[in-house]
Amino acid sequence: MLKTCFFLLLPLVVLKSIAQDVSLDLQKAPKLTAGQLARQWNSLPADVMVSFASSGTRLVREAPPVVNPSLTWKATGWKNEQLHTQIVIAGKKDLENITVVTGDLKSSQGAILKKEHITTGFVQYVMTDEFRNGCGYRKPADFDSSLVADIINTGITTTAIQKNTTQPVWLTIRIPETQPAGEYRGRLTVKAGKDYELALVVTVIDRTLPAPKDWKFQLDYWQHPAAIARVHGLELWSQAHFDAMRRYHTMLARAGQKIITAGIVDEPWGHQTYDDYPGLIRWTKKKDGTWAYDYSLFDRYIAFVMSCGISKQINCYSMVPWKIAFKYHDEALQKDTVFTGAIGSAGYNEYWSAMLVDFTAHLKKKGWFAITAIAMDERPMKDMQAVIRLLKSIDPAWKISLAGEWHPEIQKDIDDYCIASKWKFPDAVLKERQALGKSSTWYTCCTEKYPNMFTFSPPDEAVWTGWYTAATRMDGFLRWAYNSWTQSPLTDSRFRAWPAGDTYQVYPGPLSSVRFEKLIEGIQDFEKINELRRWYLAKNDTGKLKELEAALQTFTIEKLSQQSAQQMVEKYKHLLNR
Repeated sequence: MLKTCFFLLLPLVVLKSIAQDVSLDLQKAPKLTAGQLARQWNSLPADVMVSFASSGTRLVREAPPVVNPSLTWKATGWKNEQLHTQIVIAGKKDLENITVVTGDLKSSQGAILKKEHITTGFVQYVMTDEFRNGCGYRKPADFDSSLVADIINTGITTTAIQKNTTQPVWLTIRIPETQPAGEYRGRLTVKAGKDYELALVVTVIDRTLPAPKDWKFQLDYWQHPAAIARVHGLELWSQAHFDAMRRYHTMLARAGQKIITAGIVDEPWGHQTYDDYPGLIRWTKKKDGTWAYDYSLFDRYIAFVMSCGISKQINCYSMVPWKIAFKYHDEALQKDTVFTGAIGSAGYNEYWSAMLVDFTAHLKKKGWFAITAIAMDERPMKDMQAVIRLLKSIDPAWKISLAGEWHPEIQKDIDDYCIASKWKFPDAVLKERQALGKSSTWYTCCTEKYPNMFTFSPPDEAVWTGWYTAATRMDGFLRWAYNSWTQSPLTDSRFRAWPAGDTYQVYPGPLSSVRFEKLIEGIQDFEKINELRRWYLAKNDTGKLKELEAALQTFTIEKLSQQSAQQMVEKYKHLLNR
């Protein structure tokens, strides 16, 4: 029998602003005085409270949780899907040695969903700020800052909380591909002074989600190897560094990542991050004026990332960096120097032609040329056109990737085109690109107040991303930084140039985040939506197909000002699990 757990249902705080922007309002918790907080804690009927809470709820450390109290979590999923929710523990007194104990789930037919597929992690708090002004250099003192629950620490099995503190726990259930369909029931126990039992009811339906490596969703999070070396105190490119990177790249592959981020020059983004971004190729101008290129590190790194499960495409950054200063070693001068010739100039074309001829031959020898693209990140039109002409003159088969604005005049030359969220591909263009096997995706960065994945963003905006991608029939999503960490990423996600959390989605460890797990949920939903589209077409079930498409048409960015991502997703989630 489940033990009774008292939980105060606090009145929901309805935030109102002059602009009545629902999603923007959700980025900040209401400010409460010390007296208000004390009264709320004193009004709770029990010293310790334990309940399930929505995975889309951001809990506040110093305030009692505002949730609908529940001792039972019911969820439905496909085989090969991962499900998640939160458990909230709140105490009016200090609590030591808090643990969560899971057990097997069993169906009435005797099948077992083993506890090995259930994981928990204490959610830790990190400093965040606010969207105000979006992009642009900022001082933390000028922005409203607070603690936000985002780090999912699965590396610890016990924790303690101080008096008048809320502690979330992240719960994940991974349904095996071979799990028999049925309803599974079980319990978990939260040990917090005494035992609190919670019930789990998981319905596995007879549909199977592909493995992440087979997902059609093109996820592109840019990787940052040097940041991993720095936070772990390792020598760059040492074996220990590669060993540490494997854990991060494997985590990214399990989210369905398809693209390897490869720097072929130093600082392709003009050192916009806290850590350096060194290139993987050493360029040498020999005494006789010819060029030599050392690809040994490039080859080692690409093969390494492929061994982690990321192998669809190699995006090479960049012939058009944010600052034209290409470093190379000059044997005659016996030192490193830089080339600064303007893009499209005779000197620039000569500098790059020699390299591209050699690089093309090397990639073909490795068997990688067909999956390699020269990548650009929104540069002036004349610069991009100059690079396209040069590439095609070297080999017409060179692939080109671009993340930036919508440019119809060059779209036919772009094999992997990722547009900013304010744009949409024209329907006819999108169909033509997909028929030709070209990728058409979208991205967010520091520009968008929503949808986004800052540390203060409502978590379900990451889920919403998958639904919006399906609604617009694009192929995937890009976000510029997987792990470009701040100076102290485990305690402070604020950065000198952009809203907090913009520069990374996971934490050193590696530790996942609420944002990253919710993105995986959105990608799973994308895969389920497209699987159901195919199923309904094959079965000529026009009724269910029309219902699904009608739901998807409500997913517009403009609507987020009146309705939260969580409300939109929860309204239609049932359509994927029937």
